[in-house]
Amino acid sequence: MTIELPEVSINLTSLKEAPIHISGKIQPHGVLLVLAEADLKILQVSSNTSKIFGITPENMLDKKLEDLLDSFQAEKIKAGLADENLDFINPTKIWLRKKGDEYVVFDAVFHRNKEGFLILELEPTIYQENIPFLSFYHLARASINKLEATSNLRDFSQIIVQEVRKVTGFDRVMLYKFDDDGHGSVIAEEKIENLESYLGLHYPESDIPKPARKLFVSNSIRLIPDANSQPTQILPVNNPVSQRPLDLTNSILRSASPCHIEYLHNMGVGASLTISLIKEGKLWGLIACHHQSAKYVSFELRKACEFLGRLIFSEISVREETEDYDYRMKLTYIQSALIDYMSQEENFIDGLVKHDPNILELTSAQGAAVCFGEKCTLIGETPSEEDLNYLVQWLKNNVEEEVFYTDSLPHIYPDAERYKNVASGLLAIPISKRNYVLWFRPEVIQTVNWGGDPNNAFEVNQSQGDVRLCPRKSFELWKETVRLTSLPWKYVEIKAALELRKAIVNIVLRQADELAQLAHDLERSNAELKKFAYVASHDLQEPLNQVANYVQLLEMRYHEELDEDAKEFINFTVEGVSLMQTLIDDVLAYSKVDMQAIDFELTEVNTALVRALGSLRGRIGETKAVITHEEMPSIMADSTQLMQLFQNLIGNAIKFRSDKSPEIHIAASRLEDDWLFSVRDNGIGIDPQFSDRIFVIFQRLHTRDEYPGTGMGLAICKKIVECHRGRIWVESQPGEGATFYFTIPVRGRDRERRNGRKAQNHLFGRGQ
Repeated sequence: MTIELPEVSINLTSLKEAPIHISGKIQPHGVLLVLAEADLKILQVSSNTSKIFGITPENMLDKKLEDLLDSFQAEKIKAGLADENLDFINPTKIWLRKKGDEYVVFDAVFHRNKEGFLILELEPTIYQENIPFLSFYHLARASINKLEATSNLRDFSQIIVQEVRKVTGFDRVMLYKFDDDGHGSVIAEEKIENLESYLGLHYPESDIPKPARKLFVSNSIRLIPDANSQPTQILPVNNPVSQRPLDLTNSILRSASPCHIEYLHNMGVGASLTISLIKEGKLWGLIACHHQSAKYVSFELRKACEFLGRLIFSEISVREETEDYDYRMKLTYIQSALIDYMSQEENFIDGLVKHDPNILELTSAQGAAVCFGEKCTLIGETPSEEDLNYLVQWLKNNVEEEVFYTDSLPHIYPDAERYKNVASGLLAIPISKRNYVLWFRPEVIQTVNWGGDPNNAFEVNQSQGDVRLCPRKSFELWKETVRLTSLPWKYVEIKAALELRKAIVNIVLRQADELAQLAHDLERSNAELKKFAYVASHDLQEPLNQVANYVQLLEMRYHEELDEDAKEFINFTVEGVSLMQTLIDDVLAYSKVDMQAIDFELTEVNTALVRALGSLRGRIGETKAVITHEEMPSIMADSTQLMQLFQNLIGNAIKFRSDKSPEIHIAASRLEDDWLFSVRDNGIGIDPQFSDRIFVIFQRLHTRDEYPGTGMGLAICKKIVECHRGRIWVESQPGEGATFYFTIPVRGRDRERRNGRKAQNHLFGRGQ
């Protein structure tokens, strides 16, 4: 009875991936012996020896192989086994003594399993289907000639199934090709007229589960001559030396799993022959031969079919590569052009998006994005920048590979369903942990013809406490409309993306080296500027003081003799000297805003703000300014620089007041990775066209008669914020006050990372 059980009580994965290579049973048409290779003693034997050559399995155990053979055969086999490569001995003919002078002739194949035990498999040669070499050569040559006259993969595949069916006489021969997702489809078929066609139908991955595929790779030809026969047990069940079940991975007689036998019965198959088609070590497809009744194929004929399949499949592989050649050459040209463009541009991203060809053409995508730092550069049809930020975060947390690709992104990242029309397909290469190049393809709605409903590919059967999978019974055409998928990414496109990744990394590293050298030169220049600032603060101050002192002394001594013009000129001179001294002090203050020699520490922003307000107490009292502030956080910063920052911003708000008494409010709020601070006033405001200019050194929007000062205050603020790895900006309109914003990173700034990686940070957009 087939019943539906709760999912919690059954591990479907373990049922689908059951270890079928250790079933302990073989098909009854042959005999299997497990030998200790040192002396060829029989350790295990199939239980059908009595029927096949008249000796009970009990009487065979612990005997030696030479007890069953004549001395000539025994010596020949020992000599063949001395070579590690058993291909030179396989297959071989063996005559085993049955009774008296009665012998039985077998096709014998030796192999060693992973545990190192020697396994001998014997099949009676009562079926004489010898193929003379010349006949087989002409058969193969005729097949190759047909191939040379065809132009596409479908025609090639059709020739394979025609030739294999001609040789074997099976009722149906199909060529089954695997897709990247594990599903497969019948791409060629040759059959007798009354059988239903399976050509063009897709079959779910569960029809040939992972354990079966591994065995197809290990054992490239598989015969089940009678799907209705009862399997034969190996005795003893566990190997007497290892005490474990016997590994039959490479066995040609290994019994099929009950699920597969039931699957054949449901298809009306009485016998099957399967030939593996392997490309670059992976299972590309299968030649599947089905017969409605039992059908034995001799070992020699099976090997001939295997050779023919491999021979013709090698031509398919060449033709596949040839069909891709022109496209590969086109992608190689585009890749070379992109590398040239990147090398010529100051910003390599411009080299990817601003020329023809661009990165879209490298993968035949409809949209692409280069996400570096906090910025995404977009081209073509893409998700929004906000959606891309979330997607990059998901890739960062879930993808470790050098390349990630899928033609059904919404199935693994549900948020992508919102933008399925532009990004149902995704190809992504990481340049670093947080930086990606992404390509997108839109949804393509398509109809897939399945051989039966893939959603009911198997059932769970429980009887007498035994839980197992049962295959579906229906193989009729079942149509499915597939949504949320794009056209698949081709291997050559994925490879081209990987090559581009290498080029980008190399260019980034080269530019990082160049920037590191520039940084070194800049540090040396800064050191010289510091020396100049020191000289300015000491050596230049002295002559200025002398000028001011002597001019004032001149006024005192000759006051009565000077007219009004002379007194005015002396005042101008004293004011100019005073301004010059102020400028020198401000330049010195600006030069000292340098985090190189300062370690950040946990700083109470409230404390820095109170100190700044204390320094401004006199001006606050004079102007009757009302200053309020919210509760301030603790951050990683330099407290003295933070105090100076608030002092300059609040001082500016008091200076550029309107007719009303100044009202100033300081606030703080938490962003994702930063603290955002604001200083809002009700002053005269700033025209937005000057919102960048005011942060430039010595830049002023008013005359000194209107508002005194050197134009250094906001430049110092900008330098302090940038040294803390933050940003500063203003939002204002004339006559409506101004709000200055600045950010400070939550985690502060790692000095070592700054010194060691500043060039890379600049490349990735953090210095913008």
